[in-house]
Amino acid sequence: MNTKHITDPAERKEAKRAARKKATPKAKRAQGVARGSAKKKVQHMSKGQRKR
Repeated sequence: MNTKHITDPAERKEAKRAARKKATPKAKRAQGVARGSAKKKVQHMSKGQRKR
């Protein structure tokens, strides 16, 4: 839902809510899949000397 063109905040909020209500529900996570599997993984800094 692109609401960039709507300048009035209240009108924009209404439009977004209506679109959210109308949208198809998201599929549930499969049984064997980890909860954070879609999360962006953090690259760990190398241990040893400080970086900052």
